[in-house]
Amino acid sequence: MSRLSIMAYSFGILFFLVSCSFASFYGYKVVTHDLPKEEKTVEKYNYHFVLVSQELDNEYWRLVEKGARAAAKQYGVLLEYAGPKQANIEDHVKTIEMSAASKVDGIMTQGLSDEQFTPLINRVVAKGIPVITVDTDAANSKRLAYIGTDNYYSGYLAGKALIADTKGKANVAIITGSFYANHMQQRVKGFQDAVKGEIGIHIVTIEESEISRVKAAEKANQILQDHPEVNAFFGTSALDGIEIAHVVEKYNKQDQIYIIAFDTLPETLDYIRKGTIKATVVQEPYEMGYKAVKMMIDLREGKTVPPIVHTDTRILRKGDLPVSYHVRLEESR
Repeated sequence: MSRLSIMAYSFGILFFLVSCSFASFYGYKVVTHDLPKEEKTVEKYNYHFVLVSQELDNEYWRLVEKGARAAAKQYGVLLEYAGPKQANIEDHVKTIEMSAASKVDGIMTQGLSDEQFTPLINRVVAKGIPVITVDTDAANSKRLAYIGTDNYYSGYLAGKALIADTKGKANVAIITGSFYANHMQQRVKGFQDAVKGEIGIHIVTIEESEISRVKAAEKANQILQDHPEVNAFFGTSALDGIEIAHVVEKYNKQDQIYIIAFDTLPETLDYIRKGTIKATVVQEPYEMGYKAVKMMIDLREGKTVPPIVHTDTRILRKGDLPVSYHVRLEESR
């Protein structure tokens, strides 16, 4: 081998060894170097509660959720809001069952049907998960507390308001959200008891809207066709009164037909301002949600809570609207 070849060979070996040394050094640095870590803030919660609604995107239940979330934020609670997209008792029951299976710290829900909800709530409570009913009670179950409207009394108030406003003379059609939901049954019963002693008031028909805008409008339209003598309506859910008013305006009968509704959704208040809806029953959904979370915390901490807490219920008419509301609506037109 020539001298030149030996030098070239030696240089190649030296270059290879130097390269390996650098590779090993920087490889070690890469492995052992402390890379900057992304800082993550992990929120710590005291409890994990689930609020199960009758219908997820129902405007009334969104107000309940809003109150519950405000309390959850204040007291360090992880709150889940769950329920069927459209009112469906089977899906509602499954949501509660799944919440219980995930071993949450508390479930807040409606007690819609004694037949299905009483045994369900009893099973959940037997597993050590407290249940509070909101808006609709399951009085025969082992739920630990109820917070919401006195639904019989709210229906009774509606009946007395109709008597006063119609001077005791009306042919009434009732559109109710559900024939099977406890709170709807109680509202209808309260209304019936309020007017039963009035010889000038007749309940012509009672129809079901299935908590649906479309169904409520269909029922109102059908009633006006089948019962032209009807000159008053009572809608027992938030959507019923709105759709009754919509149909009555379509027939241009807002000056001939008396409507008493439920709740104070923006559309309801608009119809009251215009005079199409004459009165509505006011509930306190935000308060229900807020206090339900607070009561559940008290239960988890071993405190005693009242078994029944009735939130405020009253009748609202056009004259009860604040002046600022009238001005705001006029400016938005």
